[in-house]
Amino acid sequence: MKLVNEEDFIREIKKDEWMIQILTTVKSLNLPDWWICAGFVRSKIWDLIHDFDSRTPLSDIDVIFFDKKNTNEVTEKKIEEKLKVLMYDVPWSVKNQARMHIKSNLPPYSSSVDGISKFPETVTALGVKVDEKNNVILTAPWGVQDVLNLEVKPTPYFLEGKEQAEIYKNRVVNKNWKAVWPRVKIYNMDY
Repeated sequence: MKLVNEEDFIREIKKDEWMIQILTTVKSLNLPDWWICAGFVRSKIWDLIHDFDSRTPLSDIDVIFFDKKNTNEVTEKKIEEKLKVLMYDVPWSVKNQARMHIKSNLPPYSSSVDGISKFPETVTALGVKVDEKNNVILTAPWGVQDVLNLEVKPTPYFLEGKEQAEIYKNRVVNKNWKAVWPRVKIYNMDY
């Protein structure tokens, strides 16, 4: 399938009953500044571009939100438990972006979208949610061309130094995306 822009992504997500069920389930919790991101979006796009007949299994569904008032990791686990009650067969992973900058050794994020912009790869720096009218909303801080072109590249932060480059390289090796989506092209960083 040929996808050319964000509107194509949104149209395909709207047609995917499972994705809409996931999105509306997360929406029902009324989390502040929430998104479902990373592989949930990227894998859908790459599956379509590769004309796969079935969905590639996801290791987790990355739910993020932004709440500066409660950065306790226990809260994230409680939200995961609530989601498991609503959809028990989904591998939920919930993270408050108000605390995730510590893991990446960065200044505090200002929002969930700011957190998404600091993900290691441009093809992972994608998020989707539904608004109060159940419109599908897509965020792509670094654009959608890399994911459309099947080009895995680091986000700007991961171009800034050897330590960040190593994180990017290790993720690309560990994710082994080419084994699943053979047309993917990996941008290699040589230091």
